[in-house]
Amino acid sequence: MKNTISTFKDLKEKGEKLALLTAYDYSMAKLIDSTGVNGILVGDSLGMVCLGYENTLSVTMEDMLHHTKAVARGTKNALLIGDMPFMSYHTSTYDSVKNAGRFIQEANAQAVKLEGGAHVLEQIKAIVKAQIPVMGHLGLTPQSVNVFGGFKVQGRDLETARELIEDAKRLEDAGVFSIVLECIPSEIAKLITEAVKVPTIGIGAGNACDGQILVYQDMLNLFDDIKPKFVKIFSDAGATMRTGIKEYIKEVKAGSFPTDKHSFLVSDEVLNKLY
Repeated sequence: MKNTISTFKDLKEKGEKLALLTAYDYSMAKLIDSTGVNGILVGDSLGMVCLGYENTLSVTMEDMLHHTKAVARGTKNALLIGDMPFMSYHTSTYDSVKNAGRFIQEANAQAVKLEGGAHVLEQIKAIVKAQIPVMGHLGLTPQSVNVFGGFKVQGRDLETARELIEDAKRLEDAGVFSIVLECIPSEIAKLITEAVKVPTIGIGAGNACDGQILVYQDMLNLFDDIKPKFVKIFSDAGATMRTGIKEYIKEVKAGSFPTDKHSFLVSDEVLNKLY
């Protein structure tokens, strides 16, 4: 059954957890979608895990649309969410709606995600008014890495904890269908989850959230430039892939691959006429 924003709402009301992952290309989207995840986010994290940037700030709308289109072709059941990159919603409300619309119209996403609290309420309201579902994002918002002074846990002091709770309520009032909570203390995430009716999706925010999301390269050990504390390796696919690649190199150099089984042959009659 196709997951929609109504699915997210219904599962929170039932007390059932939501499971989301990222994807950035067709083949992985198709694989991940086949497992029964509720949502797939084409995150601007692709800047780091796919394009090799130090952070997400260099990712463009064209990057995001390119990858979202590919993921959409492989996604049939999960809710597909496109991540609005840095400067795609910061300049004006008009630009925010236009860029959000491109995710829906050009890339076949069903929703968009953008970062921030009180300072992006007008953009969120305008996008929602344009009939585009919006996922909020609070806590460690990677597009604000320079303001935070690095990738740091947010909400550990009284002032910022209160601000996170109030921002979550503001986002709900603005019309978001869910809120990502990234790198905040689990106790604060629990308070936020109890304070809003929309689902909270945690990443480094404890298990009291209504759901969880991870970057698939992290949970499969395919990316080791950064090792966040909140990541659990569920399958060491990285080690399996390295073993397979090394075995391929070994057989190529030994001349044992390819064999006739992996080759195309011609009849002796044709071959004899060539000599």
